Amino acid sequence: MPERETAVRLRGLRKDFGPVTAVDGVDLEVRDGEFFAMLGPSGSGKTTVLRLIAGFETPTAGTVELGGVDVTRAAPFQRDVNTVFQDYALFPHMSVLANVEYGLRVKRVARAERRERALAALRSVRLEGFGDRRPAQLSGGQRQRVALARALVNRPRVLLLDEPLGALDLKLREQMQMELKQLQREVGITFLFVTHDQDEALTMSDRVAVFNHGRIEQVGTPAEVYERPATEFVAGFVGTSNLISGAAARTVLGREGTFSVRPEKLRVVLEDEPGGPAGPDEHWASGTIAEVVYAGAATRFVVDLDAGGRLIALQQNLQVSSMDVMRLRDARVRLVWQRRHEFEIAS
Repeated sequence: MPERETAVRLRGLRKDFGPVTAVDGVDLEVRDGEFFAMLGPSGSGKTTVLRLIAGFETPTAGTVELGGVDVTRAAPFQRDVNTVFQDYALFPHMSVLANVEYGLRVKRVARAERRERALAALRSVRLEGFGDRRPAQLSGGQRQRVALARALVNRPRVLLLDEPLGALDLKLREQMQMELKQLQREVGITFLFVTHDQDEALTMSDRVAVFNHGRIEQVGTPAEVYERPATEFVAGFVGTSNLISGAAARTVLGREGTFSVRPEKLRVVLEDEPGGPAGPDEHWASGTIAEVVYAGAATRFVVDLDAGGRLIALQQNLQVSSMDVMRLRDARVRLVWQRRHEFEIAS
């Protein structure tokens, strides 16, 4: 496929709040039509970057480009973006239809066109027939859809979403993740999505930028970030990761450095089971199960290694019950994994 144009380009972006540097030299490119997630813990700078793109904050240094145009000093209304906030920011005294039409009214779009575009936006988020209701008469998921319709009706080049699913309960949030991704594919607009939820970022996005202390630690597809974390922080923040270093790395792997292997890549083998310790393309480490955490579909085994350190193995409960796995506490085991699933990371 041909390379898509750049929707958002950030160069050397920095934002200081007094003595505190919230964003520290961020370079980033987001392509047209991409669902891009900015992932990181609270205080990592991701929301400040979103506000700098929207124009709600002015950078201390660096530039913001939208569609190749420098908008660093442009007012928010001069930028071809719209923002969806976590609290939705709907007008409680207005109907759903009036909420969606509001931005078009401000732009003095003719009434007939305004109504047609607002109804089309409501259809796109599957809320046709809800136009006469007030926000208070809607569920959390429905209010989220109204906020999306109000943002999409202006046909922005980039839609900015600041933790938009954070106020929803788990089941509804998972449902909205799928709906939001499907909506993005249908409308074809660039979505720039801020979240602290690793599963959310991996589930929804085409690419992810992982933030830490105002900087980007890694940019890549969900698979790249999960399977090949660039730093120790990324390995620990995106999912659960095992780190093997020091004496354990020298004993088990025969190498110096810090290495990571994901818990689901480890196979738990009881020490008295028949067969050799591992195949020619595998590594193994012996140890004792220190803790067993039964989680219904899977079990987490916390294993203290003889070589030093601790690894977590995740095993699906295909043919076992909670009582079966709980009996394994204090058992002697081997953890076996394929060499291709271990990788060295920067410390």
